Amino acid sequence: MRRVVWLSARQTYGEVVENLEEEGDLHISKSTVWKLVQRWGARIGTALAAEEAAVKAEARAWSTPRGQLPKGKQGLAVDGGMMFLLGEGWKEFKVGCVFDVEPELRKDPQTDDDAEFGHAVNLSYVASLAPAAPFGWQMWTEAQRRGWQQAQEHQVLGDGAGWIWKLRDEHFPYSETLVDWYHATEHLGQAKMTLYGEDSATANRWYNPLELALFQGHAARVAQSLADAAAEQPVAETAEALRKEAQYFRRNQRRMQYQDMRDQGWPIGSGMVESGAKRVKHRFTGAGMRWSRRGATHLLPVRAAVMTSKARFDGLWERALANSP
Repeated sequence: MRRVVWLSARQTYGEVVENLEEEGDLHISKSTVWKLVQRWGARIGTALAAEEAAVKAEARAWSTPRGQLPKGKQGLAVDGGMMFLLGEGWKEFKVGCVFDVEPELRKDPQTDDDAEFGHAVNLSYVASLAPAAPFGWQMWTEAQRRGWQQAQEHQVLGDGAGWIWKLRDEHFPYSETLVDWYHATEHLGQAKMTLYGEDSATANRWYNPLELALFQGHAARVAQSLADAAAEQPVAETAEALRKEAQYFRRNQRRMQYQDMRDQGWPIGSGMVESGAKRVKHRFTGAGMRWSRRGATHLLPVRAAVMTSKARFDGLWERALANSP
């Protein structure tokens, strides 16, 4: 059973059947695979809910920790994607990643010199169809499991969506916040295409100084440049698109201190969670895939556990097995 469920988090049910047959140890139908995933995915979900309840109880009884060595930096990042649910259409799934931060020596893209950069390591994942509020508690639980309170410094990375900062304010209020660099430059790149329509030398002469200003922490200057460009546009749709991008930078300017954050040893990109979201998407949005909410809900936590580590999956499996009738 364990191998069937573990494989199902990585492969389609049909591929699971084929692989087990090729290995010669099990002949099983797709419908049986589905039933096993539903049964054990639900039990793993119950184990995760019990974990959340236990962590909340510990938090209510919290006292000054003794004998625990402080950790260095720890962070979390949040992203999402869309999957198709039967009877509902395309719905958002959320993926969160908790990570430790260690220095990594690599080339500085600005100077081409060797420099130390903050690097996310020891990644663990949460994946869910839950709304923002319960997902926030799931992320909080995973962070506590990972020893968040022992870390000396914390960071929350996001794409600029308001619900992410609400999650941070409620559960991680003393963390540094940062709109990840790639989403920020994506918005600036979209403004460039709105203005120039192509990746030309003229477009790059406009874009490059603004990207540098953004990296140096001058998002307000970027916002003003976009607002000025919007004011000069005779086409209403173009002006409105530029104003929208200007508002994005204005709203998030205090979360766009990239050079300072990098100099302090933090990662400035959210590749750790974006790659996780892509891996979840790969499992749930293949050609012709359609999911019931129940089916997706039971498989998502299994997928997250498998992505985290064998130890994480095995731990949840043992708890599910211990509590099975």
